[in-house]
Amino acid sequence: MIHDTIERTIAINAPVQRVWSVLTEPAFLGRWFGNGEPVKIDLRPGGLLIFDHGVHGVIPARIETVEPPRLFSWRWSQGAAGEEPEDTNATLVEFTLAEDDSTGGTQLTLTESGFARLGLPTAEAAERHRANSQNWPGKLDQLRAVCEPTKA
Repeated sequence: MIHDTIERTIAINAPVQRVWSVLTEPAFLGRWFGNGEPVKIDLRPGGLLIFDHGVHGVIPARIETVEPPRLFSWRWSQGAAGEEPEDTNATLVEFTLAEDDSTGGTQLTLTESGFARLGLPTAEAAERHRANSQNWPGKLDQLRAVCEPTKA
């Protein structure tokens, strides 16, 4: 059986607008999710988002949803580097932001779905799910670090 979805929720000690900026602005997005260089992004549904993951290659994604400052999603290929995302080779990555009234910070929920529909052999699709499940916590920690103010 292939697990279809990954979901992680984290608390970030920063306002929703700051988290939105870190999720969607080229320099910030490249810092926490790329190789440190600004990404190329056409921030609109249907727009292209291009990550440079260094040794893993250039990975294009297609933006699905842009609803500032609450919802941002993209679809990216789980195939070879450089492969354009399509219905049969891509998962959907969705970030949902909510204000945390008790702290003044942000609750961010990441959902990546579509592993069961990748059109890959079962073992390979399960491996993609496993690898992404292991990688998201580190990426979300990096996102949090970029969002939160540094203590002097």
